[in-house]
Amino acid sequence: MTDGNLYILLIFHNFINYMEQGNRNKETNVKTAIDAVTELVKAVPVYQDALQPAAKQIGNSLETLTKTINIALAPIKALVWGYDKIEEFITTRITEKLKNIPEENITTPPPQVAGPAIEALRFAGHDETLRELYANLLATAMNKETIHQAHPGFVEILKNMTSDEGILLQSFTAIHYPLIDVHITAKDGVGFTIFRSNYSHFHKNTKLIRPDLVPSYLDNLCRLGIMEIHATTWINTPNTYEPLETDKEFEIIKQAIEVIMQRKLSFQRKIVRLTSFGNLFVQNVVREKIKVQPSPTPPSPHHTA
Repeated sequence: MTDGNLYILLIFHNFINYMEQGNRNKETNVKTAIDAVTELVKAVPVYQDALQPAAKQIGNSLETLTKTINIALAPIKALVWGYDKIEEFITTRITEKLKNIPEENITTPPPQVAGPAIEALRFAGHDETLRELYANLLATAMNKETIHQAHPGFVEILKNMTSDEGILLQSFTAIHYPLIDVHITAKDGVGFTIFRSNYSHFHKNTKLIRPDLVPSYLDNLCRLGIMEIHATTWINTPNTYEPLETDKEFEIIKQAIEVIMQRKLSFQRKIVRLTSFGNLFVQNVVREKIKVQPSPTPPSPHHTA
């Protein structure tokens, strides 16, 4: 093990020891509370009267329910990481990510970043995509040249993201991307009903677990301040929106709407892009530590008045 590897190991070993001590104190408090409740229960008289059969029936029902819940929660025990596993993962992955960084540039990460990130890995460590993003954040926070870009809010963003959303962000190598809303016009031609909102081809360009949830993913990333959708801005380069508007997914639906409903499909062109905060997040948590192919320079969007 090199001196740099040993330094990284010592940093996270101290962090994890501190956090384990806090958890042990919590466990002591919980045990004290359980002992107190146990003594209280012993002090309550047990009535051997007509209520006993009903109590037994309720007890049996609760026992069955408890077994069912335990079976459902059993896999969680294997998914939740212990601090030993977290320490092993961090020292291995952080060493790999910082192997080309001069040793004098490696520093202790800010506790307001490293502490919450390490704790979050207990519940996200089983997810390969998310744990790599946490490792990227910690690597950013341990490099003197990038430590100022490791925003404490990035941990909360990761805690509110799915692995699919992490994969989606990895594909964001351009400044903006086309979106459309699909409308069904009213019979009188005035007004419309939104049939599909925020339709894109992200699901065709990325390997997602639930590609049907891309519009929801975009909404969540907007909620987190990572992205923003502009309904009055579009890209004016030819053949940008046509692949969306002529997608085979709409062919049968379009025929049904036009023939049966006597209405028409129309489209509202939009764009989605990263916010300034989102760009900082992608650069230091997603893209910087992940090798992606750069996209060609995107065309400039067009704004409506």
